[in-house]
Amino acid sequence: MEKLQAEDARYLKRKVKGGSLDVHPTEKALVVQYEVEATILGELGGTMVGERKECHKIIRLKSLNANTDISSLARKVVEECRLIHPSKLPEVEQLLFYLQNRKKTNEKQKISPRDLTPYAGVELDEEANINNIDEYVELLYEDIQEKIRGATLILHLARNSDNLEELMQNETALGALARVLREDWKQSVDLATTIIYIFFCFSSFSQFHGLVTHYKIGALCMNIIEHELKRYDLWQEELQKKKKNQTLKKEHEKAFKKYQSLLIKQEQLLRVALFLLLNLAEDTRTELKMRNKNIVHLLVKILDRDDEELLLLVVSFLKKLSIYLENKNDMAETFAVEKLARLVCCNNEELQSTTLRLLLNLSFDTGLRSQMVQAGLIPKLSSLLGNKSDMCILYHISMDDAFKSMFAYTDCIPQLMKMVFDCGEDKMDAELISFCINLAANKRNAQVICEGNGLKMLMKRALHLKDVLMMKMIRNLSQHDGHTKNLFIDYVGDLAAQINNEETEEFVIECLGTLANLTIPDLDWELVLKEYNLVPYLKDRLKPGSAEDDLILEVVIMIGTVSMDDSCAALLAKSGIIPALIELLNEAPAYLIDLMHDNNAEIRKVCDNTLDIIAEYDEEWGKKIQSEKFRFHNAQWLEMVENRQMDEAGEPFLYGEDGESFVGGGDILDRRDLFYSADGIIPDGAISPEFYVDFQNGDMGQTPGYIGR
Repeated sequence: MEKLQAEDARYLKRKVKGGSLDVHPTEKALVVQYEVEATILGELGGTMVGERKECHKIIRLKSLNANTDISSLARKVVEECRLIHPSKLPEVEQLLFYLQNRKKTNEKQKISPRDLTPYAGVELDEEANINNIDEYVELLYEDIQEKIRGATLILHLARNSDNLEELMQNETALGALARVLREDWKQSVDLATTIIYIFFCFSSFSQFHGLVTHYKIGALCMNIIEHELKRYDLWQEELQKKKKNQTLKKEHEKAFKKYQSLLIKQEQLLRVALFLLLNLAEDTRTELKMRNKNIVHLLVKILDRDDEELLLLVVSFLKKLSIYLENKNDMAETFAVEKLARLVCCNNEELQSTTLRLLLNLSFDTGLRSQMVQAGLIPKLSSLLGNKSDMCILYHISMDDAFKSMFAYTDCIPQLMKMVFDCGEDKMDAELISFCINLAANKRNAQVICEGNGLKMLMKRALHLKDVLMMKMIRNLSQHDGHTKNLFIDYVGDLAAQINNEETEEFVIECLGTLANLTIPDLDWELVLKEYNLVPYLKDRLKPGSAEDDLILEVVIMIGTVSMDDSCAALLAKSGIIPALIELLNEAPAYLIDLMHDNNAEIRKVCDNTLDIIAEYDEEWGKKIQSEKFRFHNAQWLEMVENRQMDEAGEPFLYGEDGESFVGGGDILDRRDLFYSADGIIPDGAISPEFYVDFQNGDMGQTPGYIGR
């Protein structure tokens, strides 16, 4: 436009329109928006080229303060700025009044709700201006102090999120900052902190993560953190040496003051660097790279510090990492729980809450739960039962039988009982009742729970509300011999009254289970069975398909309990209940064979032992059990034989040339030639059923001439 004007001004016509006013969002300034229309006229007056452009002008008001005369300043602005029509003087006054009374924006909130507090090196007397960015970049090529000044000015710009887009496009500035950080971070903590702070501002927004990664700031931060932690260890060693030496007492005091000063700056650097890494860890691939560089070990080392803001950041980072197995294992190896234990009862609510959430994530691991107990967390957590995370951690610990009894020696159970009774008729939190159910499984805990009116209140709530989970807790209480079990005599009638078709099956199961636990010699079970007409109910539930397995099991256990009373046993025998029990018993082997392959090792062990007993007394079942055990131990080989793919001719492997089956119409297990070679030697990976049984029974004959060891 300027070139055309210089060549032939006669043919250029410019027109300025508009002049709307607004205030600058962050600065003490007015913004004038206007439109410029430029037209190039032909020699005969015709329009040849037209251009229209929207523009804005910023009027910065450096002299504006609380004591400024708004009217005078408004007149001055209108006089000096031709873009503002004199008729808009009242509007200018109104905007200036708004600027004069506008509170300063909290720039920290633009980055993160929990942002970094500025440190001494950030403060400057001059005001940073985005238009002077090139001057600030030039300072990065001077000495250390000038580099700090230049970086600080750029930081002031970066802390305003409105400037980040423009700074991102300035590759020269960002490249210079990355170079200075890479080359000079060891020379000045202030310089390193300031430059990392700049990139932290970018890392607060996901769309700028690629930029931070491009300059490899994350990897550099990892190196800086590792170096600073080593420096910290050296400081500690030096202080300890001087403290032990009495002759160096004055030197120790002097060194300690210097150490405190250095520590403040170092922790600010760690905080900025870790916050940047935490932001970048939103990308799981980046987080994996950090894990490979031992980020967990570095974070756990920092847990020894006292700065609460730094600790909050570290614990938050560890909480984010803890959801992955590898990171959780690293925390177990570094005994992170032991260091976290001291933070559980801290005064900082946010730090305490974040620590509890981290411990909750870790409490899913059995080994880490053991570390929590060893670190003395049970009494500490018991004092914080109002916190949901705390309740869940204690619930996880209570799942381990080895730790259940420890709760009896804290004030945990009385607090739980109060919380239960405070619920009234409202639905109880799942975490609360689940925790109580676990604790009730321990004898000492049960005694504490039942003290005073404990059992009475629990029974009253369970029976009134038909609360299945509460009744499950009561059932756990009833299993403990001694004084606790005797307390249930008063409630036998109430429980027996619940055994009917009108109640839900889940509730009846718990009531039956509770009654079945009451193996009390003085209890007149015959009277109970007759008064509440329980025999027909028990007999009907033993019929095939009449009830779910859980209910049938409780019925069988209940029959076993009441049969200890001779008169009751005779009553049940006359009712014809014995054939029904025998029929159930006949179904047991098949059920046990299915469970023989269960994933739970204890279940497999019980099933195996039970099946051995059945096989000993029943020849027919013995053969079936023997065959199934053989199949189980040789499943891979049998699958190969039975499912061999067709050969090239498309014929099945198990059929000869004449189409006759090698196996014939019988069971493959009856074909001994498939198990033995011509000389009687068993092929590798296969044993016969008879061989397996002899081996199990220890009847293996020794080869002649062989002397056992």
